[in-house]
Amino acid sequence: MDDRKQRVLEAIVALYTQGGEPVGSGLLSQYLDMAVSSATLRNEMAALTKLGLLEQPHTSAGRVPSAKGYRYYLDHLMQPKAGLSARQKAQIDQVFARLDYEPDKLAEGAAKALTEQTGYTVAATTPRSDDLRIAHFEVVQVGRYSAAVLGVTSAGGVRTRVARLETGFSRQDAQLVAMALNRGLAFVAPADLSAQRLAAVTASMGEKGPALYPVVQAAAALLCEAAKARTYLEGQQYLLRWPQLEGCLPGVLELFADQEKAGRFITPPTGRTSVLLGEDMENPMPGLCVMGKRYLAGGGLTGAIALLGPVRMPFEQLIPILEYYALKLGECMAGKAQEDNT
Repeated sequence: MDDRKQRVLEAIVALYTQGGEPVGSGLLSQYLDMAVSSATLRNEMAALTKLGLLEQPHTSAGRVPSAKGYRYYLDHLMQPKAGLSARQKAQIDQVFARLDYEPDKLAEGAAKALTEQTGYTVAATTPRSDDLRIAHFEVVQVGRYSAAVLGVTSAGGVRTRVARLETGFSRQDAQLVAMALNRGLAFVAPADLSAQRLAAVTASMGEKGPALYPVVQAAAALLCEAAKARTYLEGQQYLLRWPQLEGCLPGVLELFADQEKAGRFITPPTGRTSVLLGEDMENPMPGLCVMGKRYLAGGGLTGAIALLGPVRMPFEQLIPILEYYALKLGECMAGKAQEDNT
């Protein structure tokens, strides 16, 4: 890959991103403004095709980048913009200022805002950590025979479960069981949850304990869910915009039906922005691209936000936007967690 081949590949990626059509030597010559003939460019395109970096989808002379070509471009040639302007940052800051800072709503709101801004599908997770716990329980009477159990996590998130009781449920019962749950289950790790511990919490409520056991069970379920991140997918309709993704859509929707699996799917292996191509996925989805970025929410908590779309996304334009959303998401999550811990 000499310098001229690199420039040709880079130009074909840019032109294909703009128009979505195979790039011929004539258009390439106009774009590059190089002192070489169209015949020379055709030879370079043929060489890149032989290397597996370009493909010829039709019998015409036009070429498009292959998955291998995109990977080479991403790893060696792409130069994202230095960053967003002050005006662009201020606009995004205003978006976050209007969002609810409860972690689940914040992740969902950020995903919605980013998909509206970019026109691409977006996924975002709530913060996750093996050390995440239920810091406080609240119990609310929601009917004569029903109780809502609310668990506030150490990251400021809220989990809710409804328990059904056969013998009825009063406000006094709500106060009694809430005190027992906060004494016996707050900050308990899921691995330390046992039948003996639940029995002790139930016994601490005296003669009313057995009747209130369904509420204890609901609280135990919340405790086990606390460390699991939730994943929100917004703008699914944008996947239908790209013909090359028609075959991927069932797989994407099936993947995101499992929130924990989806969260791992969009989370980069490192703190750097990653671009995962469909051909490189565990279950290949040719044509799909996932551009992901982790965010840091403080206290060892991490989450992720990602753009999903075709491989010909304008990476240079989108990466600075994605990275600033990740930065803001982390700042807001960290602020909420700090507020709840004080």
